[in-house]
Amino acid sequence: MIKTAIIGGSGYAGGELLRLLLGHPDVTVSAVTSRSHLGEYVYQVHPNLRKRTMLKFTDPDTMEPVDVLFLALPHGEVQQKIDFWAGKADRIIDLSADFRLRDPETYAKWYGAPHAAPEWLPKFVYGLPELHRAEISQACYVSGVGCNATAANLALLPLVKASLLDPDQPVIVELKVGSSEGGAGGSPASHHPERSHVVRTFSCFGHRHTGEVMQETGLRNISLTMTSVELVRGALATVHATAKPGLTMKTLWAAYREIVNENPFVRLVREQRGIYRVPEPKILTGTNYADLGFDYDAENGHLISICAIDNLMKGASGSAVQCMNLMLGLDEMHGLDFMGLHPI
Repeated sequence: MIKTAIIGGSGYAGGELLRLLLGHPDVTVSAVTSRSHLGEYVYQVHPNLRKRTMLKFTDPDTMEPVDVLFLALPHGEVQQKIDFWAGKADRIIDLSADFRLRDPETYAKWYGAPHAAPEWLPKFVYGLPELHRAEISQACYVSGVGCNATAANLALLPLVKASLLDPDQPVIVELKVGSSEGGAGGSPASHHPERSHVVRTFSCFGHRHTGEVMQETGLRNISLTMTSVELVRGALATVHATAKPGLTMKTLWAAYREIVNENPFVRLVREQRGIYRVPEPKILTGTNYADLGFDYDAENGHLISICAIDNLMKGASGSAVQCMNLMLGLDEMHGLDFMGLHPI
């Protein structure tokens, strides 16, 4: 059995990661740390894990070495102690934003401060298997992925890979997101009377995840807009873009089918009947799937590409476990075979 540990296990991503690892056929979890819940049973914070584990939260400073270390700390903390954490495991998967961007100047631009360990940035591989499967399988250090960036990158992947976009035209990505994106800490904006029943745009331009999308797609004339909606889990990215002249629907179908055939967790949803004719985050709750859809107005060249994910799964912990599987030479889908619920 592969020995794993989670540093910062009391948040939503840490809890989801623990749920997945407890059900994984090839790993054992030796430690879950939390300073704020030190000594408490993990099920007291993550009640869905009651009777699945008797682990207690421990002090991260006392953790013994493991085979794979997952870091689920708040953004900015891992880079301060990356040398310490590297001494605890040969393989590290960091769920925070600290090592997603490869360039120190780009990091400073999007996060408003210099990176504390810029020499480590090139050592990490961006942890989205659909983009970097081969590199991840050879990596010792893998970064997390932004949940909104994941939805945007996957929505754009068929169009970018097949070079179907007009490079002179802007790309607009509208994201509808659930409240769990705000984390377990809470804020006045996430207080239930303020958050419930909203359709609230909170970032018209300049969201930090834009830097990831630019890095991974190579697009420069692109903007992301975030809107909170009445969901706990889920992110839905709707891309508006302009096609190169002469694009046909047949070529579009081929581009999307190629991506779906290459990636076990990517599905194409473009139905002519039924309720779920386009991607819908609701039915992806708890799964590592990403559902893609598209449409095209050939008369004016307007392309629409849609991606739905569970932000805590494919946008965080699910992709992290998928990366672990690749790093260790395991079946990519091990421990990630939950297919969702309907109705929910």
